[in-house]
Amino acid sequence: MRGWVKLSKCQLTKYLILAPVIFILTILLIIPARLAIAFYQAPQPQAILMLGGTTLGEREKFTAEFARWYPSLKIWVSSGIPSNKIRKIFKDADILDSRLYLDYRAVDTVTNFTTLVQDFRQRKIQHLYLITSDFHMARAEAIATLVLGSRGIAFTPLSVPSDQPKETTLHIIRDIARSLLWIFTSRTGASFNPNVD
Repeated sequence: MRGWVKLSKCQLTKYLILAPVIFILTILLIIPARLAIAFYQAPQPQAILMLGGTTLGEREKFTAEFARWYPSLKIWVSSGIPSNKIRKIFKDADILDSRLYLDYRAVDTVTNFTTLVQDFRQRKIQHLYLITSDFHMARAEAIATLVLGSRGIAFTPLSVPSDQPKETTLHIIRDIARSLLWIFTSRTGASFNPNVD
């Protein structure tokens, strides 16, 4: 009888370790499927998402010029420069203010996505143009794949040229972990470090 109890405890321990691994792998396998479905159902982007972050307005200017080519697309700007400056850049590019959605809830790159993903789902947006600087795009794509992909929203990246060095792999890995934390808990961990970028 004791041998059976020990075997059961051993098996239980194995299953307790294996269960979370299987759960995470299942979620990670679901994301590519949801992205494929989103690309199939909405092969063309239905909106524009620009990630703020620079103080010079390069991303905003790029986005305004790009948006001129797609007059039917709404434009979401997540954080960045003050709203009066953003509105002026878009007005100067003949973009109607009614196309702009300015959102300042994000405090970092992960929350650029997590604060807006539900808004996109409510509007039944399945495919976005994602605009950010070239040095920032690898991290933005990693986060978008997890956060947007977990909710069935695809994206097409557009990089704004810059002379900044690419972000480190450590930044990308950290934000992948934070994105996974959000998928499982609806928290990003941003509150632990208000200076997270």
